[in-house]
Amino acid sequence: MARRFDAIRGNGKRQPAVPIDAAFTMDYVHRLRFTSDVLDPANPVLREVLAKTEDSPGRLVVVVDQGVAEAWPGLCERIDDYVIDALDWMTLAAPVQIVPGGETCKNDWSVYESVARTIHDAAICRHSYVLVIGGGAVLDAAGFAAATAHRGVRLVRLPTTTLAQADAGIGVKNGINAFGKKNFLGCFAVPWAVINDEKFLTTLTDRDWRCGLSEAVKVALLKDASFFDIIESAAPRLKERDQTAMRSIVRRSAELHLQHIVSCGDPFEMRGARPLDFGHWSAHKLEQMTDFSVKHGEAVAIGLAIDVLYSATMGRLPGSEAERVVRLLEALGFSLYHAALNDPALFEGLEDFREHLGGQLTITLLDAIGRPFDVHEIDLARMSDAIAHLATVAARPLS
Repeated sequence: MARRFDAIRGNGKRQPAVPIDAAFTMDYVHRLRFTSDVLDPANPVLREVLAKTEDSPGRLVVVVDQGVAEAWPGLCERIDDYVIDALDWMTLAAPVQIVPGGETCKNDWSVYESVARTIHDAAICRHSYVLVIGGGAVLDAAGFAAATAHRGVRLVRLPTTTLAQADAGIGVKNGINAFGKKNFLGCFAVPWAVINDEKFLTTLTDRDWRCGLSEAVKVALLKDASFFDIIESAAPRLKERDQTAMRSIVRRSAELHLQHIVSCGDPFEMRGARPLDFGHWSAHKLEQMTDFSVKHGEAVAIGLAIDVLYSATMGRLPGSEAERVVRLLEALGFSLYHAALNDPALFEGLEDFREHLGGQLTITLLDAIGRPFDVHEIDLARMSDAIAHLATVAARPLS
């Protein structure tokens, strides 16, 4: 036996290691739908998304953001009726589950554990469905549970805020906050489908109505100068809650975010640069520093203002263009200064970003509206000047 083993080993001589590298790719379909009143039995959108397939047992669990349930009395009963009337092959595997919403629902494991428990107790398999109805935070936390139960259950997102419909619900990320850091724990998982139902936007507070507009401005600054012009022209109507104007802005923002995810070659963020996080290094930190009293969309508006003004201090973005961005954000109703910006701890957001990106800091800035560029170092003195300048210009009344 020893001789045989020695022969296999080459008579005791060390054999050269032979590396084996096997590249492979996976095909995904990212389904995005736009509709109004998705739970009307005559509306085919959800029925088509949940169409019968050979490998699905036809079982569904539904998770609803508590704020949405309160804003839409009778929603759970409508869901029950829809499944009975419109999905003749689908059954609800558990009663509709209502969970707390808002960013605080991501600050511990409670929503994740609650949804994971429901998936377990209802014996949901990988080819069954989890439908999550709510704002971006609930989509993140409940989606994290769906993405990790059985290493992935089919997730259908039904975002109910402008922020979630324009950006957060479109992405392939799920997660919760931990160790004082936003989205520290999470995973990438492409949802089975995303359905934007504009009817849910009608009951939003004014703050939540405008929050998604900062992400629309962001993606316009990065990818489409003509879209920036459109937002600028529509600003008075958007501020006054014109549903038609918002429909157009949300749709284009969602399309641009989706195009970036599926066509820019890095949907799971394996590389350092993340242009869709323009303005977010300070936004994420500001949220944490204010115990999330500043909403994500509000923090992004401030973060965008900071970074366009910094781009101007570098001599890259014309000052007139930087002011144009600031004025648009204010015209949409955003307040662009917060006392927490005076705290030096804000700059810890740069280190958090560097760590999250994988070692090298990469911050996206602007040469012009629609023309971004990346830097790997930040001049803290200049950034402090940009923040101080924001305190001055944000105090000026709109002309």
